[in-house]
Amino acid sequence: MRGRVLVAGFATRHVAQSAALAGYEVCAVDHFCDQDLFWYTRDRMHFNDLADLPDTVDRMCRKYSFDLVVATSGAEDLTFPVPLCGTPRECVGRFLDKLEMQHFFEELGVPVPRIAAEGEYPVMAKPRRGAGGWRNAVLRNDGEEKHWASLYPDVPYIRQQVADGIPASVCCVANGDKARAIAVNEQLLRRNGESAFGFSGSITPFDHPLCREMISLAEKIAASSGCTGTLGIDFVIGHDTPWVIEVNPRFQGTIDTVEAAYACNLFRFHVNACAGALPEAPQAQRYAARRILFADRDLTFDADLKGLAPMVSDIPWPGTFFEEEQAITSVSATGSTRDEVLSRLDKNISSVRQYIR
Repeated sequence: MRGRVLVAGFATRHVAQSAALAGYEVCAVDHFCDQDLFWYTRDRMHFNDLADLPDTVDRMCRKYSFDLVVATSGAEDLTFPVPLCGTPRECVGRFLDKLEMQHFFEELGVPVPRIAAEGEYPVMAKPRRGAGGWRNAVLRNDGEEKHWASLYPDVPYIRQQVADGIPASVCCVANGDKARAIAVNEQLLRRNGESAFGFSGSITPFDHPLCREMISLAEKIAASSGCTGTLGIDFVIGHDTPWVIEVNPRFQGTIDTVEAAYACNLFRFHVNACAGALPEAPQAQRYAARRILFADRDLTFDADLKGLAPMVSDIPWPGTFFEEEQAITSVSATGSTRDEVLSRLDKNISSVRQYIR
């Protein structure tokens, strides 16, 4: 065993799995506590609201001694009673505020959608804090903006120029001074409803003529960010420009497809980068795809999907209740080409949907 690690945040299964496969004993503090989180952890504690997360972390740390802690979404700016392996709290704050992040991109001179003038439309509206793109929306006039703002009262937001194109990301690891790009991912979004810009999966690797430019920009951003360990740089690929959208100073939701496509272990890369050592860029071995399935209505999920692993991950417990639009589970596939992996993913999704009634 390499040591005992605590993984804490809203969702931790993907990081806990990578850490366990890297040889660590893992405990988790997690909102979901799905079945497969139990497979990769010695112990885990559930919390309901993010306000409960610090106390739950403290309880876990009183129960066990840890060599290091890794923060996922929702826990990036917590103060931990054990050594943090990842971006320091004093550095992470600017990347949890989209206006501060905008200023960082502008100072760095990378192509970022500009802040729109008051009264200018269409605009992309984004809450200043929050992950996953769940509340982002394109607003075409003053009436749409007033309605959108009424849905999230007292939530500060930014108004950005709309960047049209293909959503993508670059997974990097950084040591606080230098950075290495590991993979370029095509991102899958919800595309409908109030969560139209919400993350719903990825395809890795992403073949696009602007990939090299994205890699160069991502490494420049990651090296200048002060971040340590793994981080993701989100893009929208326009006609001839990769627009930089966000820095995610933590493990990303693309970890499953990156590790499957590149036959690598991102947790090991993360720990080594925090110690100063960056890996050589790995070579893709195959294509990998993952899509999150969401409830199309309120439902109680009675089926047990554990027998479908590893095709299925983030596996709910039978009898779990889901509200409409909540994530139920994730479905994955691999293949030798993009077309093949998407065909296999569609078949796998069809198989899993038979259990969603």
